[in-house]
Formats: sequence, C-alpha cells, structure tokens
Amino acid sequence: MSGNTDATVRLIAWVQGDVQGVGFRWWTRSRALELGLVGQARNLSDGRVAVTAEGDRETCERLLEQLRGGRTPGRVTSVSEQWTAPSGAFSGFVEA
Repeated sequence: MSGNTDATVRLIAWVQGDVQGVGFRWWTRSRALELGLVGQARNLSDGRVAVTAEGDRETCERLLEQLRGGRTPGRVTSVSEQWTAPSGAFSGFVEA
C-alpha cells in the first residue's frame, strides 16, 4: 500500500465555462454518487460551479478527471483545484 493514497481527503474544484443552467450540478452529483463520494456542487455568483468532494484521494482524482474530461454538460473552459483535510460534514452529495 502506498503512502496516503487511501487517506480521506477533500477536493474543492472550481469549474469555469458555460456550466450554469445546463444540468452540470446534477451531472456532477450523479458522477460523485457513482464513485461513492460525499459533498456538494453549487453555483457561484461569478458563473463558476464549486464542487466539493470528500473520499479517498484516488476516487476524488477520478471525479476531477471527469470534470475535465470534455463529456460534461455545457462547456468547461478550466478547472482549478485545492486539496485539504476532510471536514466530515457531508453525508451524501447534493446540489446546493
């Protein structure tokens, strides 16, 4: 078993592009639930969607790959990310 790949982490991803009003948060929630992650996807006032996901690092990286993968609703132009310790505040994955 390698280092901290199994450790629980929090991924915060800010998704920019045409991602509001196109089903992006619903799509993200579906992908996250398929992966067994908890968290939320919420619209920001500047037009981005903030995705917060908690789970093991490898699974969170898989979600991040899907956010960047070109098969999302709308049009993603960039995704920035931040990794932190999990809060444990989520029990499911919601569209906020």
